[in-house]
Amino acid sequence: MSLQGPTLTPRPSLQRLFLTGLLTLLPIWLTWVVVKFVFVLLSGISSPLVVPMSERIATWFPHYLGWVHAEWIQNVVALLATLLVILAVGVLSRRVVGQRLLRWVGAVIKRIPLASIIYDSAKKLLDMLQTEPGTTQRVVLIDFPHRDMKAVGLVTRVIREQGTGRELAAVYVPTTPNPTSGYLEIVPVELLTPTDWTVDQAMSFIISGGAVAPETVPFTRAGERG
Repeated sequence: MSLQGPTLTPRPSLQRLFLTGLLTLLPIWLTWVVVKFVFVLLSGISSPLVVPMSERIATWFPHYLGWVHAEWIQNVVALLATLLVILAVGVLSRRVVGQRLLRWVGAVIKRIPLASIIYDSAKKLLDMLQTEPGTTQRVVLIDFPHRDMKAVGLVTRVIREQGTGRELAAVYVPTTPNPTSGYLEIVPVELLTPTDWTVDQAMSFIISGGAVAPETVPFTRAGERG
């Protein structure tokens, strides 16, 4: 007969409880930050038109539509108005009239010195992300900060070295957890490690800090594998 009492489970320390709570709330907080940023950005586009209009409506019909004066109502209406404009532009861009209108707007923007540089750069980047970069895959790994460590990059263009004709890749390397910031590397094509990842998989991998990732990754370049 055993006289030993029941084994007591040690209580977790305050530090461990704090880290557990922090890691639990961090994905929720990051999601909220991104959603809030997009919401404020989209609603802010139409706010200069929606806010004065809602104030006038509330003044004209104070007993029935006075509630439209609330700030959150204005933000929601502004967001919906912006989304409708985006959808309308998407529909127009597929029609001849819309394509002519967009070309006219682009021609006007190109006449503005600073705006033309930003417009051309953004348009070319979006066009490149929708097409294959050439002789390389879209999502690649590059040596950073040394040969035995890799960083995930997106090939935006393949160019050639002056004089030798050597193929070089312009690789955008996003940062974690905000992929909109990063840096640009010019890397010889033969030093890239191509992957079969899609851009969506790469973005999920970067934003999650590596928590969301495919099961395998070709870490070593093909020419170096034994």
